[in-house]
Amino acid sequence: MDLHTVREWTDVRDAGAWRPGDAWVAGGTSLFSAPAPHLRRLVDLGRTGWEPLVEHGDGRLEIAATCTVARIAAYPVALFGQCCRAFLASFKIWNMATVGGNLCAALPAGPMIALTAALDGECLLLGTDGTTRTLPVTAFVVGAGRTALREGELLRSVTLAAVPSRTAFRQASLSTLGRSAALLVGTRDDTGATALTVTAATPRPLHVRFSAPPTAADVREALGDAVWFDDLHGDPAGGGISPSGSPRRSDRSSRRERLRRRGPVHELLRADQRRGPGRRAAPGAVPADLPARARLLRGQEGLRRR
Repeated sequence: MDLHTVREWTDVRDAGAWRPGDAWVAGGTSLFSAPAPHLRRLVDLGRTGWEPLVEHGDGRLEIAATCTVARIAAYPVALFGQCCRAFLASFKIWNMATVGGNLCAALPAGPMIALTAALDGECLLLGTDGTTRTLPVTAFVVGAGRTALREGELLRSVTLAAVPSRTAFRQASLSTLGRSAALLVGTRDDTGATALTVTAATPRPLHVRFSAPPTAADVREALGDAVWFDDLHGDPAGGGISPSGSPRRSDRSSRRERLRRRGPVHELLRADQRRGPGRRAAPGAVPADLPARARLLRGQEGLRRR
């Protein structure tokens, strides 16, 4: 996406005072994905020299806002890679997209939001007047596409708590390799205390805690009257115009309607229950028939090209 109204691109070290029409830019994969006619100048964070990952002695991990998704994917914790693979993006985007950009975009399906919220992330924010403040990730993202950032404020870093002894990851999509409709991250420490973070199915991350591993009924009760995000592809009613220009149908399938009414997280819990005792999928497990389905999709694409 060309941003035709931008007249200046400047390094953050030479930017001077914040002006109306300014925007911070790191990887730019989100900024350049949609029109932004109000922008006049982009302030580049690429040469800040911030260390991407800083490990503290107490087990905490500080992630610079400019740290790329590729660096996170290479970090030797399984949950990090699982969240990175939840991106609807290729490895080429991984090399440019940043953790800070994913948080500031505040998209419900943003997997860096899920990762940092699940590990009790604390955001460090820098004001234009030199002041600093901190916010938990669950308070930083306030809605779909909305954050708690003030005018000109900059996300400097997010610091994660020590990774618990056990983690679990579940993702549900409305298509085989599509955008997340529900993204759940579970953690459990040595005492049995368990936390569950729900994203993608909600406008903002939900983080609930339990003193012991919960049942599906416990989770439903804890989530209560949570607000569900049912606008995955542009229209909560399922109508409107699709990216191809054809009208969307609101009655494509009974499963789609159930996801819209009840929220995809409930479908994910129901699917896990149906597997029965001893048959639950391992965290981040790939369905056995996924390669076959991928080959089928490629074959269909080849036929369309012919």
